[in-house]
Amino acid sequence: MTFGQVKKTIVVGLGNPIMADEGIGTVLVDELSKLAAAGKLASENIEYYDGGCGGMYLLHTIAERQKAILIDCCLMGTEPGTIRRFTPDDVNSVKKMAHLSLHEVDILKVIELAKQLGQCPDEIVIFGIEPVKIEPQMHLNEPLKSRLGDYITEIRKELEK
Repeated sequence: MTFGQVKKTIVVGLGNPIMADEGIGTVLVDELSKLAAAGKLASENIEYYDGGCGGMYLLHTIAERQKAILIDCCLMGTEPGTIRRFTPDDVNSVKKMAHLSLHEVDILKVIELAKQLGQCPDEIVIFGIEPVKIEPQMHLNEPLKSRLGDYITEIRKELEK
């Protein structure tokens, strides 16, 4: 069900902001939204969305889009603060569920369901950022916090494609 015109591209920040670096996606989408509102970043056909801790509602969030950019904390075995760009086909998810929420779901399962329903965007890009730690804490750790500008630059390059 659609209300109004759906923008072609959606940038979704995922994560739990009360779990330290797990909240990187929501922090970045907030920063991107502010830049777009100030006219410093494209916004005409782009929606910036805080997807929080995920959940099946993301299925409807990405439906009818041409492109979805997802930003999330990812355990990749790299140096904390590392950002990587990949597509769902590049990922072998082994997400461990914390079972702290009924809304918890693996985003790759949401993407697969969107494909089965014929509601998947033509292009999906995922930006994963390696955390320092994921534990109860209301702020990002310094290696991620100090690189916010670098992350925004990488995401901006994707938006300009």
